[in-house]
Amino acid sequence: MHFDVVVVGAGPAGLSAAIRLKQLAAAAEKELSVCLIEKGSEIGAHILSGAVVDPIALNELIPDWKDKGAPLNTPVGEDRLLLLSESGSTRLPNILMPPLMSNHGCYIVSLGNVCRWLGQQAEALGVEIYPGFAAAEVLYDENGAVAGVATGDMGIGRDGEKTANYEPGIELRAKYTLIAEGVRGSLAKELIAKYELGKDSDVPKFGIGIKELWEIDPAKHKPGQVTHTMGWPLDSSTGGGSFMYHLESNQVAIGFVVHLNYSNPYLSPFDEFQRFKHHPAVQPVLEGGRRIAYGARAITEGGLQSIPKLTFPGGALIGCSAGFVNVPRIKGSHNAMKSGMLAAEAAFAALGANRANDELVAYATSVKDSWIHKDLKKVRNVKPLLSKFGLFFGMGLGGIDMWMNQLGIGLPFTMKHGKPDYASLKPASACKPIAYPKPDGKISFDKLSSVFISNTNHEENQPVHLKLKDAAVPIGTNLPKWDEPAQRYCPAGVYEVVDSEDGSGAKRFQINAQNCVHCKTCDIKDPSQNINWTVPQGGGGPNYPNM
Repeated sequence: MHFDVVVVGAGPAGLSAAIRLKQLAAAAEKELSVCLIEKGSEIGAHILSGAVVDPIALNELIPDWKDKGAPLNTPVGEDRLLLLSESGSTRLPNILMPPLMSNHGCYIVSLGNVCRWLGQQAEALGVEIYPGFAAAEVLYDENGAVAGVATGDMGIGRDGEKTANYEPGIELRAKYTLIAEGVRGSLAKELIAKYELGKDSDVPKFGIGIKELWEIDPAKHKPGQVTHTMGWPLDSSTGGGSFMYHLESNQVAIGFVVHLNYSNPYLSPFDEFQRFKHHPAVQPVLEGGRRIAYGARAITEGGLQSIPKLTFPGGALIGCSAGFVNVPRIKGSHNAMKSGMLAAEAAFAALGANRANDELVAYATSVKDSWIHKDLKKVRNVKPLLSKFGLFFGMGLGGIDMWMNQLGIGLPFTMKHGKPDYASLKPASACKPIAYPKPDGKISFDKLSSVFISNTNHEENQPVHLKLKDAAVPIGTNLPKWDEPAQRYCPAGVYEVVDSEDGSGAKRFQINAQNCVHCKTCDIKDPSQNINWTVPQGGGGPNYPNM
């Protein structure tokens, strides 16, 4: 199948790119074929974010979004930042916070539902959208330029052989291909390596965000209230924090983020989150309520200095495939949408000049000239300061730096991140195991019951999509050195160290791929870089209803 533009991924960036392409074509009265493929079973199925959305990009893309029923129903009414100790909390005065940290004018949303609505707008403009099809392979032309993607074969058994349900993948060929897979996408990872897109940027940095959606007692519900916390249960050298957002319909989105440069291999982000919910500033809000959804996702945290080269022959990286998240603001959707719009404008201009499969240099230039660059430049040193100086001193220095940037006198240099996240773990022998409390089944829960309400599903008889470069590494290297941290950093119970079935007492590494919620943490944090996350057969993974 041949198209002018193929977009991989129906998140905010991909959908905005597709919409903008069709808007430009309609305004110019030109025919333009745009195809968007999405590995989730439907648009929004794999979308997970806090989320408080700055509508700046949506205002540009669809100015009449309110009249068209966009699901931005809860404006932020109150900002709260708490510093937690184990038994108490201190609220930091809003007047001390840099203006860019204010959520005034933003909306608490289900980003999945926003994407579903954007999908409707895209389809109404004539975008061909194919959910349930995972882009498994990059196609190259004879000159080495990207010429499109191929979807994965369906109906392949676990043994690699074709089953009765076999359907071959489809080649989707395009003059330009926009990669909008989100964080640590498998195609983006390949393209960054092949074209050395990261050679002039700092190392990428990541966090893991774990989120639950709760239906709470109406008497406790405060629509529009936004609460962020830092501190307990993490120690001062481990970066992260929480969010609690009161949406409409007595619902609260609560989540926990752990920066993946943590050093203790015994740390479990999932269990830190469950422990956090029992804090006296949090538990009373949830008591009497009901948990209705769960999910997890990696987050790009490198900021401005970690953004790779955005273009390659035949296409571009957009959204979180490039890493436009503003970490202190805990926002990236507005930048993702704008990047998609700018890439669309560059691709449309190139097509109008009868170009194809070359580099969209104008896209990279326009990003640098846009408010994306301004947004990220102001906060570029906050993450390195937190990593270098820890929570208290780092947060203070980061706040001062943001205030200085607000006044136009920020630091005249950009700090480096240092080593990649996978290299930050200390040996298990140098760390103390963490004893996590047993979940009570009311406020805190175990991994398997959590995965159950993520509606995650993969066909049992399909090849394992979590591939080990060397099957001997987990037990031979990772277990003795780091007590195999995969069994703790994975928030879905995918990886286990179990006794061998032969009764020898030896250990073996078990991969429960059917549990995978596609967070990509294993691909990022494995200290031996031995796990390669690839797309499963299309439609597999979580099915988030309102995340």
